[in-house]
Amino acid sequence: MRSVPCRYPLLSLAHRLLAAGLALLLVGVVGAYGLDRYLALPAQVLAHGLVILGPTLIKVGYVIRLTALQRLHREACHATA
Repeated sequence: MRSVPCRYPLLSLAHRLLAAGLALLLVGVVGAYGLDRYLALPAQVLAHGLVILGPTLIKVGYVIRLTALQRLHREACHATA
């Protein structure tokens, strides 16, 4: 199966950041608050770090997504004008 090149690489990057941020947040929450009894202290510190890093990636991905969609809207408006 061949990979199809993305016409909108910025939008693709944004979606990947959103997905990665959500995954890191979920892993961090489960590790920091669900499995805290079973994890060593360094693993707990890492899990709490993921709770901070996950939402940061979500926010950055969302801003990039808004920027990409705004550019796409401008291209569509200029194409019809």
